[in-house]
Amino acid sequence: MIVLVLNCGSSSVKYQLLDMIDEKHNDVLAVGLVERIGLEDGVLTHKPAGKEKYTITQPINDHVVGINLILKALVDEKHGVIKDIKAIEAVGHRVAHGGELFKTSVRIDAKVKEGIASLFELAPLHNPANMKGIEAMEALLPSVPQVAVFDTSFHQTMPACSYLYAIPYEYYQKYGIRRYGFHGTSHKYVAQKACSILGMNFNTSKIITCHLGNGASITAINNGKSVDTSMGFTPVDGLMMGTRSGSVDAGVLLYLADKEKLDLQGINDLVNKQSGVKGISGLTSDMRDLNIAAQEGNERAQLAIDMYYYRILKFIGSYAATLGGVDLIVFTGGVGENDSPLREFIGSHLAFMGVHFDSDANRGVRGQDKVLTKENSRVKVMVCTTNEELVIATDTMNILKN
Repeated sequence: MIVLVLNCGSSSVKYQLLDMIDEKHNDVLAVGLVERIGLEDGVLTHKPAGKEKYTITQPINDHVVGINLILKALVDEKHGVIKDIKAIEAVGHRVAHGGELFKTSVRIDAKVKEGIASLFELAPLHNPANMKGIEAMEALLPSVPQVAVFDTSFHQTMPACSYLYAIPYEYYQKYGIRRYGFHGTSHKYVAQKACSILGMNFNTSKIITCHLGNGASITAINNGKSVDTSMGFTPVDGLMMGTRSGSVDAGVLLYLADKEKLDLQGINDLVNKQSGVKGISGLTSDMRDLNIAAQEGNERAQLAIDMYYYRILKFIGSYAATLGGVDLIVFTGGVGENDSPLREFIGSHLAFMGVHFDSDANRGVRGQDKVLTKENSRVKVMVCTTNEELVIATDTMNILKN
């Protein structure tokens, strides 16, 4: 089955075209990105398998225009990977927020679209953009079935004691205010992948997955189910991130709103765009640049790194207690897969719980799957590359086949 996977942002579309033979066998035919939708200098970057990268710049007025460019690139005589657009048998969409409506991936119909739209208020930056991608495909390929895969679905197994906030219960009833969690497709994928590599049973193991990138979250998985996760009602909760504050005393925000005369938008910008490692360092949200600055003696860069590491360690410790022990810890995401010093720091601080970290195995590991503990380690630690597009394509294939 040829599946087109779309991840639509407010002004961008990431895509992959995959030939899904079955769950274990697939080929990535092309990957690409449409950027700067709505601007005169929109960009399509298209990389077909086995061919040179192809880039064009032109006005891209909306998502329909952007996705139409993708379809043209896929069948282009020189840069294409399929002969006819009719070869695309299904489209899988990443949808950020499924609320409590969607506990699994679903085939898209009018009722599903209504459900996604009803959650716009919970994910105002993401769900409307995801809907644009769905509607663009309906306009361009109306006969092709579409599937929605939700970032939040995997976390719908959390118990109420984990997902509720200690505010009046009526606000959960009225507005659905609760912990939803995100990065669910990534957490589930790398946990299953690591278990497969290690010969462990995903459905009988206690696992902590660390998806660490510019956005970051940690999840506790017990017997194949998410039981707690660090992101909450929005993706700003939990860990310190690139520009997001993570968990912060609400009283601090009230105090700053008064002192700095910040309105709601000002507070939103503060916690989402001005905080995290960028806010502490005053330099950047990129951990690679922070590491260089710290090595050159920048004390605030080092402080940002120390704070980032500390919060990851704290969440792992708390989830170990929640799970009643740990069998496996997995690092993934742009930072988790590539930052050896971070994994070294975390791993070396977990000896008390049975982690025998292998510093030699960890050194220099970037973007690969590898076991980072010694043979006698009671708790295994791995770094695993994530592939959310493959999860989306697999779910799409399975739903349509069944």
